[in-house]
Amino acid sequence: MNTAILLIGGNMGDRPAYLQEAVKLLQERAGRVTMESAMYETAPWGDVQQPDYLNQALVLETPLSAVQLLDETLRVEREIGRVRRIKWGSRVIDIDIIFFNQEVITLPHLKIPHPQMQNRRFVLAPLQEILPGWVHPILQLTVSQLLEVCPDPLPVHKYTAAAH
Repeated sequence: MNTAILLIGGNMGDRPAYLQEAVKLLQERAGRVTMESAMYETAPWGDVQQPDYLNQALVLETPLSAVQLLDETLRVEREIGRVRRIKWGSRVIDIDIIFFNQEVITLPHLKIPHPQMQNRRFVLAPLQEILPGWVHPILQLTVSQLLEVCPDPLPVHKYTAAAH
């Protein structure tokens, strides 16, 4: 069994419902979600003229290989309604594989650990909630240490539905 650390997110439509649907479909097709962070509301990265994102970190125990898991995550994104138009554009759902066991994978279509995760507070904050001591296999720093030195100034807050 493999341990995959995922980040799911989106900024269109009923954001909490889309994240919940992604978790449900991942459990049906890819394995068992053993940990979930809270949902975090985050400012958009890249193209800032778009709504805020909701993001959540997941730990998935999966029998799939990293490449098989990527195929499943892309299938789940399509089923929920993701259409890829522009890089960093708005989306109903995005599923990224951040870590896969302690492996380093460099393929044209898959890079693990996610090559920009250490520079993105919206990835590190939810990860820190559930896996503060997870060690990045290349940088040899924990998620908590990466969050402390993260250069990203964008705000990340725990999401509360009552505030919306």
